[in-house]
Amino acid sequence: MSTAMNFSSKAFTPRPPDKGSFPLDHFGECKGFKDTFMKCLRDNSFDNSKCRLQSKDYLQCRMDNQLMAKEPLEKLGFGDLKETSPSQEDKE
Repeated sequence: MSTAMNFSSKAFTPRPPDKGSFPLDHFGECKGFKDTFMKCLRDNSFDNSKCRLQSKDYLQCRMDNQLMAKEPLEKLGFGDLKETSPSQEDKE
């Protein structure tokens, strides 16, 4: 029981994880991209492989608005996708 009362050890200092934790979008800067991505997931029985373009656009929005650290899209698994977004393709 004396070991449980040992307060002389160094205090644990928590730190955030390297990946997977980022600020919430309190101002809705990327809400449209998120909604498009979520609709795609619902329409495709939550098969995220069918919504990769929407996912890429959403993550790009978050990086552009400093809601997550900037990373090359290739490092996030989008190296095989074209640079144009679905909304740009509709205009052409």
